[in-house]
Amino acid sequence: MSESESFRSIPDLPRAFAKSQGDKPALVLDDRSISYAELDTSSNRIAQALIAAGVEPGDRVAFLDKNVPEYFELLFGAAKARAVTVAVNWRLAPPEMAYILNHSRVKVLLVGREFLGHVDQMQFDSPPLVLVAEGPDGNRSGFSDWYSAGENRDPMLVSEWEDTCYQLYTSGTTGRPKGVELTNRNFFSMLGVASKAWSFDTDSVNLVAMPLFHIAGSGWGFAGLYNGGTNVLLREVDPAQILKVIEEHGITNALLVPAVLQFLLMTPGLESTDFSSLRSIIYGASPITEDVLVGSMKATGVPLVQVYGLTETTGAITLLSFEDHDPGGPKADLLRSAGKPMDGVELRIVDTQSGKDCLEGEVGEVWTRTQQNLKAYFADPKATDGAYPEGRDDAGLGWFRTGDAGYLRGDYLFIHDRVKDMIVSGGENIYPAEIENALMEHPGLADVAVIGVPDEKWGETVKAVVVLRPGEAPDDDDLRAWCRERLAAFKCPTSYDRVETIPRNPSGKILKTELRAPYWEGRDRMVN
Repeated sequence: MSESESFRSIPDLPRAFAKSQGDKPALVLDDRSISYAELDTSSNRIAQALIAAGVEPGDRVAFLDKNVPEYFELLFGAAKARAVTVAVNWRLAPPEMAYILNHSRVKVLLVGREFLGHVDQMQFDSPPLVLVAEGPDGNRSGFSDWYSAGENRDPMLVSEWEDTCYQLYTSGTTGRPKGVELTNRNFFSMLGVASKAWSFDTDSVNLVAMPLFHIAGSGWGFAGLYNGGTNVLLREVDPAQILKVIEEHGITNALLVPAVLQFLLMTPGLESTDFSSLRSIIYGASPITEDVLVGSMKATGVPLVQVYGLTETTGAITLLSFEDHDPGGPKADLLRSAGKPMDGVELRIVDTQSGKDCLEGEVGEVWTRTQQNLKAYFADPKATDGAYPEGRDDAGLGWFRTGDAGYLRGDYLFIHDRVKDMIVSGGENIYPAEIENALMEHPGLADVAVIGVPDEKWGETVKAVVVLRPGEAPDDDDLRAWCRERLAAFKCPTSYDRVETIPRNPSGKILKTELRAPYWEGRDRMVN
C-alpha cells in the first residue's frame, strides 16, 4: 500500500510527507517555494493560533484571495484544528460574498489586500477576525505574523472519516448559494481512484491554474499534494503564463477548462512551446467544441482526458479516456460524450415525472451513487433531502440528483440539457434566478426571464428577456450598470431583449425551453 493510500484525513498529508520528503517543494508561486516540512510547520502554528482565537471543531474559517500558497497553509492548519475551510469566489460582488460569510458563520477570514475594499463594504452578523495575506494593513494583522506566534506543535485532534473538512458554495435555483459540505471520505474516495486515472505520482509537477474557490482548482491542487507532488500555482488564469510555466517547471499534470484551451490556441508562442513533459491535459467543467478539442490535440501533442462532475460529487465522476478521443476515426461520435463512470461510481437516468429508470438512449435526469457525494448542504436540510429523493443507507450512500439531463449509450454518458436552469459560461455555473431577482428590483422592469444562449468563446452567455413597465424605457447601459452593482461581472447579462410578455405555464412557471428555442435552432442539444 502506498503512503497516500493510508491517508484518512487532510492533516495526514503534511504529517507524512514532512517525514518522508520534507525538503521537497510542495507549493511554488513565482519565486516563492514552500517545502513539505515548512507546510507541516506552518499548519501546526496556524492550528494553534486558530484554537487560541476561539475556533472550535466544526467552526468555519474562510479564504478570499486569488491562488496563493497561504490558501493551502490555512486549509491544512484549519484541518489540524478540526475546523472547516470555506473558499470564497473572489469574482463575486461584496453583498454576495457577505452572504456566504454570514451563512457559514465564519470565525476567521484570510483575505488578500486586493479585496480589503470588498470586506469594508460588507455587513457581518458576527464580525470575523480578519487577517491579511500579504502582511499587516492598518489595524488588521498580517497572516504570517499572526500565526508565527503559535507553537509549532500539532494538536493531533482526531479528524473522523465523516467529518466535514471543506465547504464550497454553489449557486442554487432559489438564487441563494448553497454550502456544499465535503468530508474526508468524499475527498479520499475520489483521489484514490482519480490519481491513477489522471497519471499522478510522487514525481508529478502539477499546474494549479483554475481558481481555488472551484473544485477544479482546490480539488485539483489537493490531488497533487495527495500524491506528494509539487503544485505550481498561477495567481490567476493567464494563457501566456501557462505556456511559460509548462516549460520552466516541466509541468506533468494540468486541468484546464475548455475556455482556457481556446485562449491558449490564440496565444503567441503556442507553436514553439515544449509540451513533452505533460502526461495529459484534463479538461471539464463545461462542454468543449470539436474545433477547440481537435485544435488542442494537434497543437500540444498531449493526450486529452475529459471529466464530468459537480462540486457536490467532489469533482469528477466520469472520464473519457484519451483512447476514446478519436476525431475522424471510428470512435469520433464519443467526443460528444462525457465518458464512462469512474471506479466506485454508479449512474442512473431517471424520468423525473414517473421516477422510473429510462431505457438506454432515453433522456432523463442523471442520478449518481458514489462515496464522493456530498454529506449535506450546510444548514439546509430541505435542500439536502431534495438532493437524495430516495434517502440514504446507514453508510450514507444514496442516489444524488445532479440536475443534469442526459442519456446512456452502453457505458457512456451523454449530457443533453440541464434539468435545472443553470447556465455554464466559461466554466462558471450561473443560475438565472439570482439574476432575475436582481433585475426585478429595477423600477423600469415589469417582468424578467434569464436564459443561456450560444457563445463561441464562452460556450454560453447570459441573455435577459425583459418586459418594460408602462412609460419606462431603461436602455442596455442602464440595465448593465444596475446588474454590475449587484452581481459579479460574469453573471451580468451580455444582451437584453424586450418583449411584450414572457411565456408562462398555467402555474406561472416561465417556459424557458420555449424562450431558448430560437437561439439554439439547428443544434442537437441545448447546451454548448
